[in-house]
Amino acid sequence: MNTEKILFTWSGGKDSALALYELQESRKYEIEALLTTVTAGYNRISMHGVRNSLLERQAGSLGLRLEKMRISRNAGNEEYEGRITRTLDRYRKKGVSGVAFGDIFLEDLRSYRDRQLSRVGLKGLFPLWKKNTRDMAARFIELGFKAVVSCVDSKFLDSSFSGRLFDRKFLSDLPDNVDPCGENGEFHSFVYGGPIFKEEISYKKGRVVLRDGRFYYCDLIDIG
Repeated sequence: MNTEKILFTWSGGKDSALALYELQESRKYEIEALLTTVTAGYNRISMHGVRNSLLERQAGSLGLRLEKMRISRNAGNEEYEGRITRTLDRYRKKGVSGVAFGDIFLEDLRSYRDRQLSRVGLKGLFPLWKKNTRDMAARFIELGFKAVVSCVDSKFLDSSFSGRLFDRKFLSDLPDNVDPCGENGEFHSFVYGGPIFKEEISYKKGRVVLRDGRFYYCDLIDIG
C-alpha cells in the first residue's frame, strides 16, 4: 500500500501522542519529521515549557526525525508565520503533501491552520477532530501512555496541578469548567512513555514556578 508523506506538528504532549498513534495505526502515512516550535533563549518547547533535551529524547524513542523551529521569546504572529511558511514550503518541496495536528474542537484554530497551509499548497490532517475529549483522555490512559502535567493556567487550575501525573485521579480532580484534554489551554503535558515509544524517558520533577503572572510551570529535568 502506498503511503502519503506528511509532517507532524509535535508539542510533546498527550494530544500529539494520541494523534500520532492514530495516524501510525492507520498505516496510510509516512511521517517525514516531527515539527516542534522551540522558544530561543529558553531552549524549551513553546507553551509547554519542556526542556530541549527531553524533546530530543522523545523523538529518539519514537524513531522519528525532529525539526525544531525556533522563535524568539516574545515572537509575534508576523515572526511565527514567516518561519512556519518557510519551513512548510521546504518540506513541500521534499514531497510532503500534508501536515498533521492534534487539535480537537477549536474551530478558529483549525481555520487558521487551513489558511496557513493553503498558502503553500499543503492540506491539514486532524485525526482527533471532534472526538469526545473525556473519551480520549480515558483512551490515552487505557492504551498505556504515560504523561506528566508540565504547565497549568492559573485562571483554571492552582499550582498543585502542575507536575502531577496525567491519570484517572488527575481527571477526577479537575474542576467542571476544565476540559479533560485541556483543549482550551487549561494545562499542557509531557508524554514520557506509551505504545509508540521504544523506551520510557526518565525525568525528575524540579521546582514549580509562576511565569508571566499566570502560568505555573513544573521544571522537568532530564536524568537519562
